[in-house]
Amino acid sequence: MSATLPVRRRPRSARGPLLSLAGFLVAAVFLAPYAVMVLDALRPASDVLATPPSILPRTWSAASFGDVITDTRFLHWLRTSLVVSLASTVVVLLVSVPAAYYAARFRFRGRKAFLLLILVTQMFSPTALVVGIYREWFEATMVNTYLALILTDAAFNLAFAIWILQGFFAAIPREVEEAANLDGCGRMAVLTRILLPLARPGLVTAVIFTFIAAWNEYVVALTLMQDDAKKPLTVGISSYVTGYEQNWDQLFAASVIAIVPVVVLFALIEKHLVAGLTAGSVK
Repeated sequence: MSATLPVRRRPRSARGPLLSLAGFLVAAVFLAPYAVMVLDALRPASDVLATPPSILPRTWSAASFGDVITDTRFLHWLRTSLVVSLASTVVVLLVSVPAAYYAARFRFRGRKAFLLLILVTQMFSPTALVVGIYREWFEATMVNTYLALILTDAAFNLAFAIWILQGFFAAIPREVEEAANLDGCGRMAVLTRILLPLARPGLVTAVIFTFIAAWNEYVVALTLMQDDAKKPLTVGISSYVTGYEQNWDQLFAASVIAIVPVVVLFALIEKHLVAGLTAGSVK
């Protein structure tokens, strides 16, 4: 009769709980400014700068949200942000899709230099180029126009979209395209009917990053848009706090409303975004 050996249990590793705790701490650090913004939007204006300060509002009030939503200036700023962000995203897709497809499928002279140039343009900050951008649109008499801001935002996000989509198109087997050609599909039909559905995660990645970048753009919009009614949200909401009036509660309420479209859009397409970042990076 054989003796039963005792089962040795592995000691529990503290690595898992420590990583979870570290993740919660990092998330808390990044979410803390948003929590403060929401709490300040839910308190009266007199309570925002009251001394001694308090974390929670002494008096809860959502009146600032009603004041902002009914403010015609805010509605103009919201319309500008939506128009500029959506139009910039459409322009980026119309240009980046054929450019990325051509760079992924064809070997032409200067291809590596073209891709390198795309990567280099990502290193330039809008702040460093704002003087030249303003001078260019001033010579074209397009300062304070939607078109100037749309094209500028599209130009700054075009390189990223081409880079992401080029890697994604390159990861699609050529046999898929060849089979479609044998079935009688032309090059444009292959791109629109075959490759674009397969590249949907990459398209979603380009769309979300372009939209968020255009929605959050500040420096170029501050320089180009001089008419108060044509300013986007990022520039317009600063008008709530000036040297003549300090409506901090309305500023925080407008900031909370401004981040809602981006949060909702990200939540809706988060799965496609993760798939696009992982699949498009592997050739």
